[in-house]
Amino acid sequence: MKQKVSAIIVPARIFLPIRVEWIEHDLDFRQKLVKGNVETINGRGWHVLLNDEAKFLPLPLNPRAEVLIREAGLQIEDTVSGDAVFLGHAINGEDTCVPGHLLTMAERLFETRLAA
Repeated sequence: MKQKVSAIIVPARIFLPIRVEWIEHDLDFRQKLVKGNVETINGRGWHVLLNDEAKFLPLPLNPRAEVLIREAGLQIEDTVSGDAVFLGHAINGEDTCVPGHLLTMAERLFETRLAA
């Protein structure tokens, strides 16, 4: 059994708080978090899980996740919709805990305190 990893959960609904949660490596669990099939956008040492059908359902826009993705150095062309799950990844591609620099960045951008 694999260990759980810490993730930043960024809900699309602005009134819901951004939080850190320990999540399982289980695909079904991750699909529940994003409310559907999982799509991944990769950054350097991190990735974000999104619902791959968010535009077609349609799921609400997620400006906080979009800002975090862009501030972390990725230039994306599309808007981000639905809940977002930020994780770290190792060189071999395995999931790891969300990197500390993303936690710090999220805290500063959204004026919140996140604990891993």
